[in-house]
Amino acid sequence: MVPIRGVYEVAIRVKDLARAERFYREVLGLEVGLRDERRNWLFLRAGGHAGMVVLQEDKTDWPPQHFAFTVDRSDIEGASAELRERGVNVRGAVFQEWMPATSIYLEDPDGHSLELCAPED
Repeated sequence: MVPIRGVYEVAIRVKDLARAERFYREVLGLEVGLRDERRNWLFLRAGGHAGMVVLQEDKTDWPPQHFAFTVDRSDIEGASAELRERGVNVRGAVFQEWMPATSIYLEDPDGHSLELCAPED
């Protein structure tokens, strides 16, 4: 077996990079790691150096996808309230017994399903 310990980088297609950047930076609080203007990609740090989200502008048609971000259990309710205050439609909190984890769900401006997932210890 390959000793994979987690996922470090996820690429997300977006129709409008500037609009997506505002959402991921201002609403979710991700920080810029690298701006690749040649490809029109933006690398954002998710959780400091824990991983990266790469926003890739692509104006063609593609289906929305699902992405989950890990948060601490103590932060899930506050995150939900803050997102709602910013006008984001939040669903949940939902406890997934099989994981076990508590999650809330929202959508980004391109219709991707996002999950903030708080694994139980």
